[in-house]
Amino acid sequence: MSAFSNALGASASGLKAQSHRLRIVAENIANTDTPGYRRKTVSFSEQAEMSGIAKVALDRVSLDRREGEKIYDPGHPMADASGHYTGSNVDIVVEIADAREAQRSYEANLKMFDQTRQMSSGLMELLRK
Repeated sequence: MSAFSNALGASASGLKAQSHRLRIVAENIANTDTPGYRRKTVSFSEQAEMSGIAKVALDRVSLDRREGEKIYDPGHPMADASGHYTGSNVDIVVEIADAREAQRSYEANLKMFDQTRQMSSGLMELLRK
C-alpha cells in the first residue's frame, strides 16, 4: 500500500504547488494597473523524500526584473518632473498563458490523484473477496 500513498503524496504536492502558482498569477493580474508593481514569478524544486519519491516543493517567489512601462500623466501623484511615472511590468497575455498552464498541470495532478484513489479502492475490493 505504500506505493499508493507515495503516488498520492506526489500528486498532492503537485496540486499544492500549482494552486500556489495560480494564486501568484491572480495577484499579478489584480495588480496590472498598479503603478510600480513588479510581476512575481514562482520557481519550484524537487524535494526528495526518505521513501525515494520526489515531490514538488515551492523554491521561491521572486520579482521580475523588467522595467515597468513609462506612462506620461503629469497630473498623476507619482509623476516625476517630466510628467512620467513607472507603471507595472505585468503583461496580461503572459499571465493568462501562465494561468492556463498552471490550471492544466493542476488538473493532471488531480486526475492522477483520483486514478490512484480508484486503484486503491479496487484493490481493497479484490482483497475483500
